[in-house]
Amino acid sequence: MLPSTRRALLQRVAVGQRDGRAPSLVGAVVRDGSLVWCGSRSMIEGHAPDADTQYRIGSLTKSFVAVLVMRLRDEGLIDLADPLSRHLPETTAPSRPGSAADLGGTGLDADGLRAAGRLTVAQLLSHTSGIASETPGPWWERTPGDLRPELADVLGADPVKHPAGRRYHYSNPGFALLGALVERLRGTHWYEALRAEVLEPLGMSRTTLLPQAPAAGGFAVHPWADVMRPEAVQDTGLMAPAGQLWSTAGDLARWAAFLTDGRAGVLGEATLEEMRRPAAPPEDPGGGYGLGLQLGQYGKRRLSGHTGSMPGFLATLWVSPQERVGAIVLANATSGPQVGTIAADLLAITADAEPVLPPAWRPADSLPPELLELAGPWYWGTNAYALRVHADGGLSLGPLTGSGRAARFHVEHNGTGDTWIGREGYYAGERLRPVRRPDGSLSHLDLGSFVFTREPYDPAAPVPGGFPGWS
Repeated sequence: MLPSTRRALLQRVAVGQRDGRAPSLVGAVVRDGSLVWCGSRSMIEGHAPDADTQYRIGSLTKSFVAVLVMRLRDEGLIDLADPLSRHLPETTAPSRPGSAADLGGTGLDADGLRAAGRLTVAQLLSHTSGIASETPGPWWERTPGDLRPELADVLGADPVKHPAGRRYHYSNPGFALLGALVERLRGTHWYEALRAEVLEPLGMSRTTLLPQAPAAGGFAVHPWADVMRPEAVQDTGLMAPAGQLWSTAGDLARWAAFLTDGRAGVLGEATLEEMRRPAAPPEDPGGGYGLGLQLGQYGKRRLSGHTGSMPGFLATLWVSPQERVGAIVLANATSGPQVGTIAADLLAITADAEPVLPPAWRPADSLPPELLELAGPWYWGTNAYALRVHADGGLSLGPLTGSGRAARFHVEHNGTGDTWIGREGYYAGERLRPVRRPDGSLSHLDLGSFVFTREPYDPAAPVPGGFPGWS
C-alpha cells in the first residue's frame, strides 16, 4: 500500500481508539483476498495488540453458523423453506400437562418450542421469524449457559413476538435454533462441524470457542469517568451460536476474503452472493439483512458482513465484493468505539485512495453463431433495448436510453436448447428464451412471457393482441 494510505488508516484507528476510549483497538484491511494492512492502538504505550491477538467477536459468530446452514442446503440435506420441526422433532412436542418435563421446562415452554417448530430455516437466517430478540431472563450474555440446558429454556413460554415473515426482528435465540439444527444433522457439536468443514480449510486456526492466548481481556469503561473494570467471560452454552466465538484480525482477514470470493469445498461464490441479497428490510434506514449477513449502506457503497458485541468486546467486519476490499475492527470495550463506522471508514480510505484495477478486457476465443445472432437492438413494444453477448456466454439486456429494467443473465443448459436465467433486479430468476420459426430463423425473445422483437411491435412476431403494422 502507499505510505499515505497506511498513514490515513493508522490515523483513523488512533482517533477511533481515543474518541471511543477503548483499552485497545485493532484495524485491518483485506484487498484481493490478502491482509494488506493491520494497525492498532492501546492505552499502554508500546504495547499494542497485533493481528494474532484474539478478541471476542460476538454476533459475527452468526455469519459462521449461517455458512454451516448454507452448506447443508447446498448438499441437499435441507431446504431453506423447511420448517424447523422437519429436522428437530422436539419442536413438535405436545403441550399436555407434564409432557415437557424432558424438555427442561414447563408445559408452556413446550408450547414455545412447538411455535418455533413452525418457522422456516430461511426465516431464522434472515431474522424474519418473529422470535424474541433475547432469551427469557436472566441476561444470557452475562450468565453461564448451564442456566439454559435445553432449547425450551432459550425460548420460554411465548417466544414468537411477530407474525413469521412479516417484518425484520433481530433474534439471538433464532441462531441458537440454527446451531441445534447443524448439530442434529452433522451429529456433532456445531463448533466441531465449523472447525472441520470451514475453519481448517480456510486456515483459521485462531478462531475458537473459548479464548486462547494471546487474547485481549474485556473491559467496561465508565461512560462519564476515565476508569474501567474487567468484564467476566461466560460460556453461553446453547446460545453460543449467537455470539460465542473468539478470533483475530488475521483470521478474520481470511474470513473477509472468503465472504468475497467463496472457496471450493467450503461454499461457492454463487451461494455467498445469495446470502448477500436483501432478505429483510432493516429496522432503520441504510442497511438490511441477507441470509446470516448484515448489509450496510455507506454513501453509495454497499457493504456486507456483520457487527458483534459481547460484554467487554466490540467487533465489525465489512466487505465490498465489487471493490474486492474488506475491513475489520476489534475492540475490548463493552461500549464506546464506533467499530462499525471505523471499519467502513478503513474500507473507504483504501478503496478511494487505491481503487481496484479492473481485469483487462479480453475477447472470447470464439462464440457460436446462434449466440452472436442474439446481439444487438431489441424492442419491448416501442422501448429500445440492447442485448450484449459476453465472453463467458452470458448476456446483458438494458434500455438504450433513459431508465428501465436491466439485468444480466447466465446460461442454463437444460437439454432442450439454451436458455438464460436472470441474475438481478426485476428479471432475477426469470428465463430468457430465443424463439425460432420453423425454418430456424430467429423470431423473437421470450422473457417471462414478454415478447422482444427486432422491430417495434414487429407484425411478423406473435405479439399478443396482434399489431397491424406502421404503414
